[in-house]
Amino acid sequence: MDGFTSDTIAAIATPRGNGGVGIIRISGTAVTKIAAAIIKPPLRTRHALFTPFVDAEGETIDSGIVLYFPAPASYTGEDILELQCHGGSIILDMVLKRILTLGARLANPGEFTERAFLNNKIDLAQAEAVADLIESSTEQAARSAQKSMQGVFSGKIHELVTELTELRTFVEAAIDFVDEDIDFLSDGVVENRIIRLSEQIQGVLKTARQGRLLREGMTVVLAGKPNAGKSSLLNALAGHDAAIVTDVAGTTRDVLKEHIQIDGMPLHIIDTAGLRDSDEAVEKEGIRRAREEINKADKVLLLIDVQDPEHRSILATMPGDINLTKIYNKIDLLGLEPEITESDCGAQIYLSIKTGKGLDLLRQHLKNSVGFNAATENVFIARRRHIEALKKSFDFVQSALGQLQNNQAGELVAEDLRQAQNSLAEITGQFSSDDLLGHIFSSFCIGK
Repeated sequence: MDGFTSDTIAAIATPRGNGGVGIIRISGTAVTKIAAAIIKPPLRTRHALFTPFVDAEGETIDSGIVLYFPAPASYTGEDILELQCHGGSIILDMVLKRILTLGARLANPGEFTERAFLNNKIDLAQAEAVADLIESSTEQAARSAQKSMQGVFSGKIHELVTELTELRTFVEAAIDFVDEDIDFLSDGVVENRIIRLSEQIQGVLKTARQGRLLREGMTVVLAGKPNAGKSSLLNALAGHDAAIVTDVAGTTRDVLKEHIQIDGMPLHIIDTAGLRDSDEAVEKEGIRRAREEINKADKVLLLIDVQDPEHRSILATMPGDINLTKIYNKIDLLGLEPEITESDCGAQIYLSIKTGKGLDLLRQHLKNSVGFNAATENVFIARRRHIEALKKSFDFVQSALGQLQNNQAGELVAEDLRQAQNSLAEITGQFSSDDLLGHIFSSFCIGK
């Protein structure tokens, strides 16, 4: 793609407020004209120059460092000028106002990175990783976002697209030469390549899911009867007294949310009101909100008092399609040892929140349940839209395999492979709508 506008844009690229240094970024065709009007010495490419910044009368507004990056070897692919001023809000606003009077306009959110994308400096996945790096909530998320910025994720997508392109060429050639003695669609070569491609997409999808987890975190809802230990578990996982804990049943009346990390894995823990029949208006509303959170959760931890003879009654109230783990609490009262068991009905963990025994089993279970691995060597950051695109591509490849195995329908195989390739191209932006681009870049901060 080529540059999409002749406008010159400018913005303050550092956070608002007072600080030691504030940076103003300018990009576009009028950069050299603006520089000639606001600084006295001539620009030098990639050379830090200390100089006054002057107003229309030649009076000094501030003094600082100027950096000039001429096109095309710049972040946006256009001429870029960065002014490093003193970080006071008034000073920055004065310098920016002077730049805007010289022909620049205020940049939209994400417009610098959008221009980098449109000028083929980065692809769409790399552009999104810029915002993800800025918004990283953990060290591992930052490292993974950096990998995506460097093109690790994009490289894997390009490998899949290359394989799809070769497969499509082979299939379409087989269709065009149906009169040849060799039936290329039935000799097993195409089938094996499609199967191998399907496995490769699954591998990327698995890593992308972990990348999404690093970016967004997993939402875990604590549910159960009153006094089952939900608030105590929230406090134990958070490492501080986030929730009030008493012997009075029904202490928690509303939804309580806490953001924590387990070995660098971000979690959104939600404590909810105890589930029981109640005629009290406030408690009823708390229970309604609890069930609402249960239906939205990535994982539900159902707290059960191991001594409760009627604990099965609470299981009957759980939705059938949720990701549920049963937590049998208070094993210290029965002298039991902590353990975790797996069955067709899901996982059961026996622990004591009071003594802390078994909490390590729970933490490991939470990591295992989402495929989390503390090592981020090969993990890249990913978003929900990336995962949806990979899933669509996988489904089309599976459809192509079915058409080949069951019908020998070369035309349909070719069409499914084309759709699979388009789905992957949505990730890097080779095949994307203007609405998608607008949505992505509008979420960026101004100045990036």
